[in-house]
Amino acid sequence: MTNETTQDRTPVSILTGFLGSGKTTLLSKLLTNKDMENVAVIINEFGEVGIDDALVVKSNEDTILLNNGCLCCTVRGDLVNTMQSLHMQRTSGEIHYFDRLVVETTGLADPAPILHTMMADQFLVNYYRLDGVITVVDAHHAMQQFDNQFESVKQAAVADRIVLTKVDVTDINAIAEVKKRLETLNPAAPILEASHGNVQPSELFNAGLYNPLTKTADVSRWLKEEAYMETEGHVYHRRDDHEKHHHGHKHDHTHHHGHEHDVNRHDDHIYSFAIHFDSPLKWAKIAGSLDMLAQTHGASILRIKGILNIEEIDKQPVVVHAVQHMFHPPAKIDDWPSDDRRSRLVFIVKDIGRDKIEDALNAYLAMDF
Repeated sequence: MTNETTQDRTPVSILTGFLGSGKTTLLSKLLTNKDMENVAVIINEFGEVGIDDALVVKSNEDTILLNNGCLCCTVRGDLVNTMQSLHMQRTSGEIHYFDRLVVETTGLADPAPILHTMMADQFLVNYYRLDGVITVVDAHHAMQQFDNQFESVKQAAVADRIVLTKVDVTDINAIAEVKKRLETLNPAAPILEASHGNVQPSELFNAGLYNPLTKTADVSRWLKEEAYMETEGHVYHRRDDHEKHHHGHKHDHTHHHGHEHDVNRHDDHIYSFAIHFDSPLKWAKIAGSLDMLAQTHGASILRIKGILNIEEIDKQPVVVHAVQHMFHPPAKIDDWPSDDRRSRLVFIVKDIGRDKIEDALNAYLAMDF
């Protein structure tokens, strides 16, 4: 288990969004912002991003430097190699200094593989940290895309920030419907409106575990557990006798948040919830149960975030984060965010009920070994 009490590693934001969502426009506008100084951007092809020639200070085959100090490079082959190269070139002084990295995905991309890469590669784990996933959504075409393209739903479901574009050419009632759908799909992600790609970098970044203002871990801000509780009106609690306490009505993956079932609605298959554990947990058991869950149901688990009270660790909570079957190395942090010392896990899942997740966890935790 690693001890992450500082935020020395370079924060990485994943910028994703479906084809035609306005991601390119957003990125090109961001690159002109003075607050983007000392930011590196990895994009797929320079030709896809409209960078004004007047902004370019110098360029070579792999990188360009903008006059505001923002460094851009293109993915050539393996993302790991690109990120390693950027770090080593920065360290040696070969390239302009950067203190943040933005990775832009293709419009059809599932962001999970990039998140897996950041969690699995030891070099990246040592020198970079995930700040968050920024998903761009086309307000004008979002409802149709959500119904017909599951990747667009998944991009929104795992986001830490959602940017709603083309609001200037979309009916106000249509925008309200898109927002309502997004809030149901991902209740914890703030939704930002961007007209002509205009949005402030400060609204997009610093969505991760570490608060740049305090230089410490801010679990409450990162976990946003209350958003899931407010949406569902209840949450399951696990007691020592494994009794389930249900607040409100029973809720499983067949519930459709107030709209009639439509097999074309991909977001009907995605469901988010929080689970609490009242008593401290043994590390071997909870780590084993989460690993078992990821290996057996990884395709159905889009994202897990959590803070754990571990018996063997006196005072320091442990933070866990997973995307599908891949877990980021767990981290001990200095303090609990409040007097509430219960362990809690937030799940975003697809086509699997909360009962199944909770039953699997409790069964493993109840085992004697």
